[in-house]
Amino acid sequence: MSDNHAAVPLRELNNGAFIPSIGLGTWPLDDIAAGAAVVHALDAGYRLIDTAENYGNEKGIGEGIGSTSIPREELFITSKFNVQWHSLQGVQDAWEHSCQRLGVEYLDLFLIHWPNPQEGKYVAAWEGLVKLLKRGRVRAIGTSNFTTGQLQELIEATGVAPDVNQIQHSPFWLEDERLAFHAKHGILTEGWAPLGRGKHDLLQAAPVLAAARAHDVTPAQAVLRWQIERGVVPIPKTSDPSRLAENLDVFAFNLSAEEILAIDSLNGTADKPADPMTFGH
Repeated sequence: MSDNHAAVPLRELNNGAFIPSIGLGTWPLDDIAAGAAVVHALDAGYRLIDTAENYGNEKGIGEGIGSTSIPREELFITSKFNVQWHSLQGVQDAWEHSCQRLGVEYLDLFLIHWPNPQEGKYVAAWEGLVKLLKRGRVRAIGTSNFTTGQLQELIEATGVAPDVNQIQHSPFWLEDERLAFHAKHGILTEGWAPLGRGKHDLLQAAPVLAAARAHDVTPAQAVLRWQIERGVVPIPKTSDPSRLAENLDVFAFNLSAEEILAIDSLNGTADKPADPMTFGH
């Protein structure tokens, strides 16, 4: 799929930006590994790169981006900030730091990484993001790991719905209620750890293997296609060049309704995902 990024469909966001339908996750890669992965990913056709302050790899990713000749406007660079920046001025500072580390003049998408409800400052953080958006410093704004109640608070406080809520999403956790809320408010769902991080044998599950066999694809491709069929933008992490190309190549087949339902049946069969009410940074 090299030089074939046009094969990745784009999705329009609330505020008018267009996001690729699949991207590269970069946690827990360090600067060196993340930079190398980005170079391979861009060559394979990826344009959506997802990172975060907390990953500690923005500098390496910036170097990887800077070493290619792909025009900046073709890229969709996402980062996220930690709880220490949950204030109007803090978000501005976090944006400056991320742009500096990445070597870019703007971000395509900036996210509150975790709501950290015990701190109680995520509405102020959201107001800071809205201000950045209005000033043209970012093309889109959003949240990561927010509950529907927390999203509702942001919308009521500002009148602005997030472009994206990035959540832990896999066949083990369908999150139907949350996805329905997202759809109602035009919030795109991004899925982190879409392949389950190798836990609970997701890629050996019978319905996944059956779908993969039926379409002559790998189990990982079947799961990523399942995500896309459910309206989710998955951001799988890999630094292996062959896997990068494989993960991107999921737009030439469709799963049947029966195959999707069979994979859906895995819901609730693994440990619960991280709890945004108690976990965060």
